[in-house]
This record gives sequence, structure tokens and C-alpha cells, in this order.
Amino acid sequence: MSSTPVIDVERLNLTYGDFHAVRDLSFQVRRGELYALLGTNGAGKTSTLEVVEGHRKPTSGTVRVFGHSPQDRRAVRPRMGVMLQESGFSPDLTVRESVGLVGRLTRRTDDVDRVLDLVDLTGRAGRRVSQLSGGEKRRLDFATAAYGTPELMFLDEPTTGLDIQSRDDVWATVDRMRENGATIVLTTHYLEEAQQRADRIGLMHQGRLHREGSVTELTRTLPAVIRFTLPTAVPALPLAAVVDADGTVVAETFALQKDLHLLLRWAEDQAVELRDLTAGPTRLDDVFRALGN
Repeated sequence: MSSTPVIDVERLNLTYGDFHAVRDLSFQVRRGELYALLGTNGAGKTSTLEVVEGHRKPTSGTVRVFGHSPQDRRAVRPRMGVMLQESGFSPDLTVRESVGLVGRLTRRTDDVDRVLDLVDLTGRAGRRVSQLSGGEKRRLDFATAAYGTPELMFLDEPTTGLDIQSRDDVWATVDRMRENGATIVLTTHYLEEAQQRADRIGLMHQGRLHREGSVTELTRTLPAVIRFTLPTAVPALPLAAVVDADGTVVAETFALQKDLHLLLRWAEDQAVELRDLTAGPTRLDDVFRALGN
């Protein structure tokens, strides 16, 4: 990856009247990485991306995309693909016309048939947008963002409304684009997608970037969890834990391997069965829930 960031945001502020939507926000997205910008509802991530995409001017701060202001559409737009939550396609245009129109507007070149085949819409090419199902419209959104194989793609809730096979197809296409050097910025409420695919994650809350790092770095900020069920009468546990009325035991630890080894050795010595035993690091959704605390 190049050391020069594709996106460079420094002390970004955005206000709507008296409402401060984004506060002193700074982050970078490196060339070739998948960066997930996540946040609670109203965190300011959509406003942030609107500025980076060039759809909105910042109140203050500096934003650079490929070294240019995102307002310099001639320099930036042909290199950028954007998949919004709602595309706003004209319902009277056909699928083929919609893809071709976006190509002309962005000044990217591609073969429309290739792109339609990419998202399994070849059989819908002559159908009006108004006649498409919700999932088909979402695949059309992705097609227009991927048209011309842009260097930078913004994917805003890309798999909402898609069935499992369509989701897999979208991510397979994203993976191929990344192999060719594309940079991806993702926003999603499907945290498992971010956990599985993001190189780095920025977590926003109340207009600020609260945490940033890889999944491993973020999950290490909270303890790992050991969970199991015990019989009614057992000797004292060898580690601190919370025991529910039904016998479910939950132990949190920053030394998972050490404490798990201690627990298993204790269970063997005491001839105790640890039923439904699970152990693992904190998941991204736990880090996400901790944002407001």
C-alpha cells in the first residue's frame, strides 16, 4: 500500500444551524484498504461521508481525496464510485439506461453489459427501474458504483435487502476490485461484515471519532469472555465470575489463555463438567455497544 492516503480528513467540523453534527474529526484511509466507518444512529458518519464524497461543504477543516478537494469534481469524481443507501434512479429509465447514464455523468468508461452481468441483472436490462424488486434495485446501485472499476468506492449499507447469494456475489466483486488495488470505504449496520472484512474500523459517536484500529485492536480494549453452565453444587470457582440463577457462569478476563487453562485444570481436578463451554475474545458488537457508556 502507498503511504500517501487516498482520503485525508483533518479537524473536520460540520454544523446545521445550532446542531454540531461532526466535531474536530480526523482520519485517513490508505490506498488499497477497506476502511469501515461505523457509528450509532446520529453519530455523524453520513454527514462525514457526504463531505468526503463532495456532496456537502464542511463548516471548517480540511478534506482531501487523491490530494484534491472533493469539491473539485473534475479531478475526483471519475476516480470514485458511490453506492448510496437510496440511489434516486428515475423510475422511468430502464436498467441499461440507468447504468449508462451514471457512466456518462461520472466520465468513467466501461461496458454496460459487463457490469450488468457482474450483478446478475442481464435479464433485467430492458426493465424499468420502477419494476425492479428491492434487492434488484440494490444490485443496480452497486452496478453503478462499480461501473468503470473506480479506484475508490463508497459502499453505504451495500447488502441491505439482498439475499445470501446476492450478498456473497457483491463481496466477491469487492474482493476482486481490491485485488486490483481499489480502496473501499464501508458503512454498514451488519457488524459481522465489518468484523470479517475491514482492515481498519473507525467508530463514531456524537460527531466524534471515539476509537479507531483493526478489529483485533478494538476488541482488545474489552475483556474476553468465558461462559459455561455448572451443576448445582460445585466447589468454589478458581477465578472471578458471575453466576446466574440458572447456573450460567460468565467470567471476563484480559488473560484468556491463562484463565481458561486454570479453569479446565480445576474442572478436571474436581471432576466437574463445564457444560456448553465457550470462550473467545470480545466481538465488535460489544465494542460498539460500549460506545455510549
